[in-house]
Amino acid sequence: MLDINLIREKPDMVKENLARRKDPEKLALVDGLFKKDAEWRDSKYKLQLLQQERNKITREIAAMKKEGKDIKDKVKEMQELPDKVKVEEERVATLKAEIDVLLKRIPNLMHESVPYGKDDSENQEIRKEGAPRAPDFQLKNHVQLIEDLGAGDFERATKIAGHGFYFLKGDLAFLNQSLLRFTIDFMAARGYLFTEPPLMMERKPYEGVTDLSDFENVMYKIEGEDRYMIATSEHPLVAQYMDETIDETELPIKLVGYSMCFRKEVGSRGIDTKGLFRTHQFNKVEQIILCRPEDSWRLHEEILANSEDLFKALELPYRIVNICTGDLGIVAAKKYDLEVWMPRQNGYKEACSASNCTDYQARRLNIKCGKEGGDKRVLHTLNNTAIATSRVLVAILENYQNQDGTVTIPKVLRPYMGGKTVILHMKKP
Repeated sequence: MLDINLIREKPDMVKENLARRKDPEKLALVDGLFKKDAEWRDSKYKLQLLQQERNKITREIAAMKKEGKDIKDKVKEMQELPDKVKVEEERVATLKAEIDVLLKRIPNLMHESVPYGKDDSENQEIRKEGAPRAPDFQLKNHVQLIEDLGAGDFERATKIAGHGFYFLKGDLAFLNQSLLRFTIDFMAARGYLFTEPPLMMERKPYEGVTDLSDFENVMYKIEGEDRYMIATSEHPLVAQYMDETIDETELPIKLVGYSMCFRKEVGSRGIDTKGLFRTHQFNKVEQIILCRPEDSWRLHEEILANSEDLFKALELPYRIVNICTGDLGIVAAKKYDLEVWMPRQNGYKEACSASNCTDYQARRLNIKCGKEGGDKRVLHTLNNTAIATSRVLVAILENYQNQDGTVTIPKVLRPYMGGKTVILHMKKP
């Protein structure tokens, strides 16, 4: 969330930045915050006056006792104060809670380099890498290809779990695991600590990493518990440092986390009735960095470069886009997407999202940094998908598909596949 002192000191700058999002509802939150903050400061001042009055009367009673004066009226006056103080204390606490709710819903301030645009159609292309494949035969879509290979089963998954789930079998399941191991090894070699997080989180830390009022509708809540299945390993990897102060000599903290992820994926895009691209359950390897504020923009480019190098190693064509104001979520100050080329779909599709969240998550989670004996400050957090295997499997199935219906295995994954070079047709069990 934003620093309330920044909002108080530079209200016009904050409103001008948020206005670029063209979201009247979010902009109205700032006006609501100003109103509540004025009420809170007024109530806080009244409370201070009452406390000062209580202290003053206490001193007067003590002095009058010494002088042998009648203190009956002063005692009566003192007896009326606790109720007044209690009322004002409750009002201060109520207003503070309402301010916190508003603060958590106000989006992060966007970096000046975020392009203006109304939606994802106006995201700004930065560069392309690799020549998009244009095969001289009719490509099968990935669902048909998987079924023809006998490498997965969507019907049986739907039978037992509903739409948005799948079975992977044989070499395709091994390919999925190979992507995970290759990515983890790749990131670990670059100094990122491999971490496997819990697959559930309680509400309080979850409210620290994202705005649940916007995000909760895509999450799975555990019935009867204040606990959620994680939507990405980013969330527990960052939230684990809640309410901690980290010595600056330990920064940056670089993590690569693997987990299953769970999302309802409701809304306009919805779930794929069949297929791997958009599902309720998927594997993802995530990059996470916690760092000093002055280092975050350099590290934002680093986590993007990591993903680019991964896709270059997989020999998958891609492009980088700078996400525009109308498509940027509330947590990130800036976000790049890496979109991989899908020849069957004749277009680029999102595969990775690299976000600099600046101090937005860390302030919500109360994560600070500092030097021993020095001042403490809120640190910065960054995240980027290293690989979401289901989407990359689709890209591999489309880009490496052969005319005979087999699939060539990318060279860098072959050591993880026992040296196999091709996924062949297998007998359906």
